[in-house]
Amino acid sequence: MVAILAAGGLTLAAAACGSAPDKTPSGGSSAAATYQACMVTDTGGIDDKSFNASAWAGMQGAEKQAGNVKIKYTPSTAESDYEPNLRQFVNQKCNFILAVGGLMGNATKKVAAESPTAQFGIVDAAVPGAANVYPMQFATQEAAFLAGYLAAGYSKSGKVAAYGGLKIPPVTIFMDGFADGVAHYNKTKGKNVQVLGWDKAKQNGTFAENFGDQAKGKAITNTFVAQGADVVMPVAGGTGLGTADVAKASGGKVSVIWVDQDGCQSAAQYCEVFLTTVVKNIKDAVQEAIVTGAQGTKLAATPGFVGTLKNNGVSLAPYNQFDSKVDPGLKAEVDKLKQDIIAGTVKVESASAPK
Repeated sequence: MVAILAAGGLTLAAAACGSAPDKTPSGGSSAAATYQACMVTDTGGIDDKSFNASAWAGMQGAEKQAGNVKIKYTPSTAESDYEPNLRQFVNQKCNFILAVGGLMGNATKKVAAESPTAQFGIVDAAVPGAANVYPMQFATQEAAFLAGYLAAGYSKSGKVAAYGGLKIPPVTIFMDGFADGVAHYNKTKGKNVQVLGWDKAKQNGTFAENFGDQAKGKAITNTFVAQGADVVMPVAGGTGLGTADVAKASGGKVSVIWVDQDGCQSAAQYCEVFLTTVVKNIKDAVQEAIVTGAQGTKLAATPGFVGTLKNNGVSLAPYNQFDSKVDPGLKAEVDKLKQDIIAGTVKVESASAPK
């Protein structure tokens, strides 16, 4: 399903913590026509400035677009919360139950099997054999490839870095693409820009082991900076805000490539350090799925949705405050590389890519 929704600005109004707030739609639909969409967050929380926040923005977009949609969410503070959180929404007879994050794959598979008449959706995972689970996956290696090329071309030190929250496919796919983009730059330009924090060939690198520890993100980034890195890409949700803190304190010596949502929209206080963002268009994918379901159309588990550069499911965000700092020639090379990837003349591969 190709996303065709007109993408507006992200609406990330902070929701009340600890409860599952009901949002009343403006359309005044009758109770019989109401389509209840319910979301279970990953442990990063609703305001992680990353994938949970993107999914919630899609929920909000669906509520705004379709007058019969009501939305609510419940947070997960640990992986043990996934199953009971999903199950409570089954018991509440939600029309659409969204699991956010690849870590929720097993829990979603189990609860969906228990409740074959319930409609589930999941971000960053697929649940083979589950006809009632609509998967939304993203070929983020494509956009991350562009980011790696950009980082290599922008770096003054000749060293860039990436690290993850956890060593899981939705994270390592970014790191694979980033490393390959740097390698492509080196091959094209005859350079030797180094990547710290990730070895694609060995599938081994640096991980914070969570998505919400800013102090850990700061410590990892300080280590990279001490080793000479001046561009860092954290694929770690809220943990990555620690990287932004380090960059902000560096006085312009360190830049950040954010992920999932345009950082200048989701974490505007750090816009001055965001070179760009590897955008994963979770918002539009979630919004379209819910609106489609609310219109009475069955959400097909196969093939589900796979976001690519071609369908705008993944992209590079604008350079924002770095627009005048990035060499026009480098910008043109990144634009051309995007078209080459879409055309298939440049292949970007990752073992973690959606199958």
